[in-house]
Amino acid sequence: MIDRRTLIAATAASALAQTAPPTPTAANISSVMLWTLKGSFEEKMEAAAKAGIQSVEFVGEHAEWDAAAIDRVKLLARSLKLGIDTISSTPFWSRMPISMVDPAQRDNLLKEVRKNIDAAQRLEIPMLLLMSGNAIPGKTYAEQWASLVEGAKRCGDLAAKANVTLIVEPLNTKVNHKGYFLDSCVAGVKLMKEVNHPHIRLLFDLYHEQVQVGDVTRTLRDAMPYVKVFHIADNPGRNDPGTGEMNYPFLYKEIKKAGYTGFLTMEYIPLGDQVKSLIAAVDSMRKALA
Repeated sequence: MIDRRTLIAATAASALAQTAPPTPTAANISSVMLWTLKGSFEEKMEAAAKAGIQSVEFVGEHAEWDAAAIDRVKLLARSLKLGIDTISSTPFWSRMPISMVDPAQRDNLLKEVRKNIDAAQRLEIPMLLLMSGNAIPGKTYAEQWASLVEGAKRCGDLAAKANVTLIVEPLNTKVNHKGYFLDSCVAGVKLMKEVNHPHIRLLFDLYHEQVQVGDVTRTLRDAMPYVKVFHIADNPGRNDPGTGEMNYPFLYKEIKKAGYTGFLTMEYIPLGDQVKSLIAAVDSMRKALA
């Protein structure tokens, strides 16, 4: 006799074996950070699919998933025709001793990155976020920078073995992330040049850069050889593109002009109905890119 749980597991495994992760076909791939949406995990996934989004990004949703949960998530994504492009390699960076800028935390960092790379492989996800961590009191900027560069190289070697890419994310410290070390894409470009590792790339969050530095277009042009993902939100408020001061049609055209063909990820808080908001945001993006 085969019990119901065994039968369900076997059915799910069979379904997964017969399907492959969807391959986005557009030159610039629409994605959404799932944390920005309301509802349960399943409802958020369904909202992304209803909006015609092609892929999704997770942060730490995967942290407690066992093998069965991973299979369920992959099956759900495929049933909704959604790719999963990114998870975090350090989902709890703000409360764990895993800062890239402190050499004393290096072993903890590498252990955490290795664990999440394993999760990414089981989820068939090609990219992982990598966070610098907060600045360390008592250490000079130069000391922390040197540790950041070395840490990125060591993490890059782990990514190379697994054939995944780690994308380093600068965050603004003026509004959202007080104390974060790598606070601009200006510094991010400098980091990419010094690290010089094919499995370490830059996440360019247009909102964070506008808040922290401004002059987004000039930095975008300098950063393009290193950018793997763009994150999109308007300023102020981190809401729908087109509701603030940022000229997104112009920025999208700059991105296209540079020959970028990767992920354009919505990471904003929708002001109204989230499905309608995402449809409008992606339609506006596609129109500008066309």
